[in-house]
Amino acid sequence: MNKTGWMFLLAALMTVGAWAQDAPAASANVIETENAYTFPIERLKAPTYADEYCAGFINKDTLPNSRYVTGGLNSPNSAKFILNDAIYLAGSGYATGQQFTVVREIRNANEDEAYSGQWKMVKSTGHPYAELGRIRVLDTRSHQAIAQVEYSCEPMAPGDTLIPFAEKTHLTLRDSGRLDRFAPPNGKTTGRLVLARDFDSFLGTGSKVYLNVGANQGVKVGDYFKAVRPYWMDRDDEVDSISLSATVVEDTQLHPPSIEPAMFTKDGSGRTIHLKEYPRRAVGELLILNVTPTSSTGMVIFALEDVHLGDFAELE
Repeated sequence: MNKTGWMFLLAALMTVGAWAQDAPAASANVIETENAYTFPIERLKAPTYADEYCAGFINKDTLPNSRYVTGGLNSPNSAKFILNDAIYLAGSGYATGQQFTVVREIRNANEDEAYSGQWKMVKSTGHPYAELGRIRVLDTRSHQAIAQVEYSCEPMAPGDTLIPFAEKTHLTLRDSGRLDRFAPPNGKTTGRLVLARDFDSFLGTGSKVYLNVGANQGVKVGDYFKAVRPYWMDRDDEVDSISLSATVVEDTQLHPPSIEPAMFTKDGSGRTIHLKEYPRRAVGELLILNVTPTSSTGMVIFALEDVHLGDFAELE
């Protein structure tokens, strides 16, 4: 580089240095909204027809079961019925062309709780139902009506219940934005994720989950909830509670901290870590697909990590 080139480079560096000195220092209290760690960019998953009509729900009361599936064209050799199969219906008052949703009150054969107090909380919320699909009545001349499966979420079986079919509102997503990962409580409606479709315990994007808040608490179809998890819940977790009981964090520390309650050293010093004082963290977002008076069905549309049963859900 010639002499003139070096002079230009030196002048440019001096200008940049002067600008940096004049620039105001960032305040420690200013949140950098472009920080991808505390405000991660959302990548939302829109619900499909199957998401909206196959999500299931929890109903406070047991649904009437006077109308139900009794069998099908190939009964008794076939007991599972899917798309386009002909099925037979018990009950009365059927009319040709009527549509019904086939549902099933379900139970979990696994009695282990996903979180402390789960079954008591589910019982107080209501009766869980799976949505199996939609049928249309074809013929009412026999003692039992004949119908055809028009839409199948999963196989139907004898004993499954019929409820009148109702069109659901198709939901479109708001624009993607940024999730405030460490936002403090906003004071709005808050519930728990008490149960999930297929009895899953760890949920990701697209999973369906049931909340113990509903229309009585002001929840509406299309609402957004933030799934949040406080650190004190780790005390009730079989695995995470083991880490909390560890006595050594770093063996070179003269005064190692303890996790509630404090463990004091011989000289009386001690540092206690209170889990309730940790910042609450958001783990994902939910879109409400269905609402009953006491519960609601949500779909995970964005997950930063596994969403767990027992996590809290806060209305955005």
